[in-house]
Amino acid sequence: MTTPTGDTRPANQSVSKSHTVGSAALLLMISALLSGLLGLVRIKYINSLFGAGPEQDAYRAAFALPDLLAYFLIGGAASISLITILNRYRESGLNGQPDDEGADHALSVILSTMLVVLGIGVLLAEIFAPQYVWLANKGFRHDVLRSSLCTSMTRIILPAQIFFFIGSAMGSRLQVRKIFIYQAFAPLIYNGGIILGAFLFHRWLGVTSLAVGVFGGMFIGYGLLNSIGAFRTGLRYRFVVGFRDPAFLEWLKLSLPLMIGVSLVMFDRQFLNYFASTREGGITFIGNAKDLFNAPFNVIGPAAGAASLPFFASLFQQKRAWDFSSSVGRAVSRLFAVGMLVSAWMIALAPWLMDLFRGGRFKHADAAATTHLFVILSFTLSIWAIQGIYARAFYAASDTKTPAIIGTVITVLSIPIYWALFNGMGLVGLAVASDIGILAQTISLAILLHKKRLVSLAHLEFGELGRALLAAAIALAATGEAVQHMPPVSTHKGDVLVIAAGSIVWAVVTGLVLIATKSALPAQILRRRKT
Repeated sequence: MTTPTGDTRPANQSVSKSHTVGSAALLLMISALLSGLLGLVRIKYINSLFGAGPEQDAYRAAFALPDLLAYFLIGGAASISLITILNRYRESGLNGQPDDEGADHALSVILSTMLVVLGIGVLLAEIFAPQYVWLANKGFRHDVLRSSLCTSMTRIILPAQIFFFIGSAMGSRLQVRKIFIYQAFAPLIYNGGIILGAFLFHRWLGVTSLAVGVFGGMFIGYGLLNSIGAFRTGLRYRFVVGFRDPAFLEWLKLSLPLMIGVSLVMFDRQFLNYFASTREGGITFIGNAKDLFNAPFNVIGPAAGAASLPFFASLFQQKRAWDFSSSVGRAVSRLFAVGMLVSAWMIALAPWLMDLFRGGRFKHADAAATTHLFVILSFTLSIWAIQGIYARAFYAASDTKTPAIIGTVITVLSIPIYWALFNGMGLVGLAVASDIGILAQTISLAILLHKKRLVSLAHLEFGELGRALLAAAIALAATGEAVQHMPPVSTHKGDVLVIAAGSIVWAVVTGLVLIATKSALPAQILRRRKT
């Protein structure tokens, strides 16, 4: 394909070096790490400004309707289904050459048509935002302050979903070309936008400044940045609405199960907010625990999943069934192993990690309440991570129906579990229910992949998983014992020293156990770093 500058090299080579699955995962993990660190700064700053009270409760609840709209109208469908379609154009062109013209038309008609649909959806959501806030947050029904704040911020955040969709569609083109650099910067800009919005406007707008930051971060970080990247690869986009176009109908067929199916990955936060809203500060406590859990999770989970999807899809399109199964099994095994080790670190150092976010209006008691929830959630870090890999294995095989059905069944069955555990154990019960739900969903996906002969359970590296589990258990015990013998601290500097000392113990013990048990994981990590 000829680029706009007349360069006859493949467009992706003139813009950015394409990646292997390993280098792509590494790039996105580095991005997720930096974004996670920036996200921690964001959490600390927001906690300091607004504390665990009605304002932050309202801000966190304001994401529910925008997220729900995006989930049912586009969700993961924008990128997941588009990657499958665009990858086919790239693999099945004449004379071994990619069909870029067909791919550009497919992207144009899908993006344009869905922009019309999404625009209507955003308009309706703006109108009915007050009713949704009332229904989705049980505790807001008699709380005028939280209800009105949440409604106004919901209406600011809603249009940002349009830019998220544009970024997802444009990012699909980049991912198919194994270009991940733009996707790597998007979350950094998004988090930076929220922090900047609060810094510049919180004195005038209060907590609403955070919603303004969300809108700006989404527009620049996702919509604008990915669009620039896609056009630099030579994209020929035309605004063309075609509800009957074959490309749109194919995309809709693949995406519809994702749009109408319900997933616990999405509804977990909805359930948590609904019950936690009955206690002032409840949404903030469970939300902080989830955000702090997501900081390491986003480094090893979604990054690896996003990087793996185009490679899995390529293997499946080439009918390399054994390679497809073994690649998924290997990815799951390594991710599960790393997740167990990171969980051990999180659990052992949880009190000091949480105390770092104390300050301003976020008191010591608030940090302590968050710690209990964080520890419970941390046990399932590996499960949340590999759930994304198993789901993407279905998507790569052009099967979006099965995970949608499983997700819907598990979500419906989880509702009474959330209700019962919340009534019996309060916020702690919600954290336990979240763990139970994701465990059930992940096991179900793994079994169905095996039964459909897509990904054999035999391709899991059980020996490596056992070595990692042993290393995690010993490292958890050793780190916990070491930090308990350190002098009590009451300052953030002291927290950092305890975390640093504990991290050294954790790393040394983990490494020694892995080496002693002849685990391949250390060598794999070193090779990845060299790459």
